[in-house]
Amino acid sequence: MKVLTNKSLCIIFSTFILFLLLIPSNAFAASKASSIDSGDTAWMLIATAIVIFMTLPGLAIFYCGLMDSKNVVSTVMYTFSSLLVVTIIWVLWGYTLAFGGDVGGIIGNLDYLGFNNVGQTPLNGMTIPHSIFAIFQCAFAAITVAIVSSGVAGRMGIGAWMAFSILWITIVYSPMAHWVWGGGWLFNIGELDFAGGTVVHILSGVSALVAAIILGPRINYLKKVVTPHNLMLFMIGAASLWVGWFGFNAGSALASNGLTAHVFTNTQVAASAAGFSWLLVEWLMHKHPTLIGAANGVLAGLVGITPAAGYVTVLSALVIGLTTSPICYFGIHYIKARFKFDDTLDAFSTHGIGGIWGSLLTGLLATTSVNSSGRNGLLYGNPIQLLHQCVGVTTAIVLAIVGTYIALKTVNLFTSIRVSKEDELNGLDIASHEEVAYTTESNSNLNVSHPLIQNR
Repeated sequence: MKVLTNKSLCIIFSTFILFLLLIPSNAFAASKASSIDSGDTAWMLIATAIVIFMTLPGLAIFYCGLMDSKNVVSTVMYTFSSLLVVTIIWVLWGYTLAFGGDVGGIIGNLDYLGFNNVGQTPLNGMTIPHSIFAIFQCAFAAITVAIVSSGVAGRMGIGAWMAFSILWITIVYSPMAHWVWGGGWLFNIGELDFAGGTVVHILSGVSALVAAIILGPRINYLKKVVTPHNLMLFMIGAASLWVGWFGFNAGSALASNGLTAHVFTNTQVAASAAGFSWLLVEWLMHKHPTLIGAANGVLAGLVGITPAAGYVTVLSALVIGLTTSPICYFGIHYIKARFKFDDTLDAFSTHGIGGIWGSLLTGLLATTSVNSSGRNGLLYGNPIQLLHQCVGVTTAIVLAIVGTYIALKTVNLFTSIRVSKEDELNGLDIASHEEVAYTTESNSNLNVSHPLIQNR
């Protein structure tokens, strides 16, 4: 197995620290600006906090509740490490590549390298400090990476995952964020993505599928039924995601105003409609509506409304919610079953397919009567908007496939991206972390060597 030695890690870390010391910064030189609105700023602080909350603990316990009991800690660690790693990379170079001054419509310049020039004053006419906008976007980047981990849960080592996260945020997420939100070429042609249909959901869903295919299925996939070990954890995670999504979508208005309230309303309506339609489909197909189905339906609706939330009417949001669930249900129960890919926690069927559907419906249902900064869709007399949405969707799919492949193959040059057969069978909680989520008589002594345990 390919591994990095301790000496190599020390050299890499030392070089990294030297790099930090060489980056100039005047972020603290900025003074308060009269154009800052305290209400907008307060709302964005709250929105940013609850988006971080939807990552930890929300997404983490949503995913770990669906896993078997021997991979609970490792599943949480994927999400936990994603937030840690992405925050560091976002400060160093991710943010400037995504939101720095446009370079040929392709990438941001290095004006904000190391958060240089990211301070207390507003950015480009906004009414909030530049720093909170940057951290709000950081929270988006972190949860997007964490979603990708759901495709490889139970079989990818944590070290390989963290290395992959660094590469993926650099070569996949940051460029796409620039193209759509940072003044890049998709922004310039008029593609609409209010809060991340292409940037977050299609990228993460397709990348999770590609990663799952490259790593291959789990050893006992389709041979042994793996049931969720704790539905209550899953439900708490789902509820946390639902609450966090109000910050995710309504926060993307970047202010506290009428549009923010409209987006908030659309988010609730689409989520509820999607949860209801998923239950109806389950009832018709299996005669038993389930808690997992209701929560998955809500999540599908939240994904579907994300790109459209600030551009469509409330009735259109209802349509998006009602139709997204059956599409995602079909992805899980028919497409996944037909092709037998082991996307562990169905990121592609929920985020990928839901994001594609929501982005396309934006091209149909968007109207400037809701948001004058948007565009009319096909049903409001502008058929070209649907074409622009198709371009954005196709671009996200291609970038996710190519970028994920490159990132995984690069990491695999230095360390194996998949754990050993023995570790996988024993579970990654013990193999990777020497920790277990639930203590029993047989495993109560696993952590006695840990210094935190010894010092209690």
